[in-house]
Amino acid sequence: MRVARAQKVIGMPITAQEMSDVFARLALPAARDGDAFVVTPPSHRFDLEIEEDLIEEVARVHGFENIPAHPPQARAVTHSPAESTRSLHELRERLAACDYQETINYAFVEPDWEADFAGEQNPIRLLNPIASQLSVMRSTLMGSLVANLRYNHARKLSRIRVFEIGRSYRRDAQAPDGELTVAGVAQPMRVAAAAFGPALEEQWGVATRAVDFYDVKADVEALFFPRCPRFEAALHPALHPGRSARVMLDGAAVGWLGELHPRWQQKYELPQAVALFELEASALMQAPLPRLSQPSRFPMVVRDIALLVDARVSAQQLLDAAEAEKPDLVRDLQVFDLYQGSSLPKGRKSLAFRVVMQHTERTLTDAEADAARDALVALWGRVFAASLRT
Repeated sequence: MRVARAQKVIGMPITAQEMSDVFARLALPAARDGDAFVVTPPSHRFDLEIEEDLIEEVARVHGFENIPAHPPQARAVTHSPAESTRSLHELRERLAACDYQETINYAFVEPDWEADFAGEQNPIRLLNPIASQLSVMRSTLMGSLVANLRYNHARKLSRIRVFEIGRSYRRDAQAPDGELTVAGVAQPMRVAAAAFGPALEEQWGVATRAVDFYDVKADVEALFFPRCPRFEAALHPALHPGRSARVMLDGAAVGWLGELHPRWQQKYELPQAVALFELEASALMQAPLPRLSQPSRFPMVVRDIALLVDARVSAQQLLDAAEAEKPDLVRDLQVFDLYQGSSLPKGRKSLAFRVVMQHTERTLTDAEADAARDALVALWGRVFAASLRT
């Protein structure tokens, strides 16, 4: 037994003479060999086999109560989170408020899931998977959620709403190596959810209907609030080609939203449409600070406008043009109706807008409200060749 080693393990400077006295009290033959003791345990002390056993004997006889307790000391630093950021826990609370249940899934999945839901033919493969089918790292959370839906539907659940917050994995030559990162592999945190079955629990107040694209779109908008994401029609390998959208925030793509592709719905034995979304958690965690504004004491004036426009012009294009050049009196502008039918000219559609106008210092007159409405109609007519529907 080395003296220095015993002092380090015990945590106090017990002298070599005190250690020798301990061995003498225990009737253990011990001889000094430089800075160590050579101890020959008697045959009945079969518990003394290694150096640590002798160190334990020294500490026991010396008295555990005599060993001083030195609590660890560290500089306490208070970290206050920025007011403009949300935590992942807050995102979980928002999703729970939207009636979703949280799931936790493996980050390694079946290769077919990557091919079906991410279009990934060469995913990151595991050298020693825990099961032969779970052999690749996921680049999307959609496959795991579809598996959750399939599992629960097989157990006779008719309404299923699940979400997951977890990491996805994809190759990225720019990803650095670090304590929690691997060179060449990006590991972004993502938020995904899937809804299946009726939009609401069965009740007397509302007729039963299946959940659809717009139900989940409302949940996405609730997650981002008070920021306003944009939705652009786009194709995704996991989603229905006519019911999918790329989610945009400040001009950058931050996720996807849509209904599951009918091909995968049939393959994974789901009898109804599945609405789902997947978003970058970093985009959801950013939130602007609240700004105070004094509400006007004067009444609002509302005007509805029904336009005939080219069928290829989106409502968002009209809203963007109005936002850039709208009169100062206009406080809000919303789309509330879309009509396409044989009664309209070929290649045209009807979009109806609700315009809310208000002055902060006085009551608006009908002439002022009509002038603001006419200014919007003239703007849309100039930019999109739109005309009032009569």
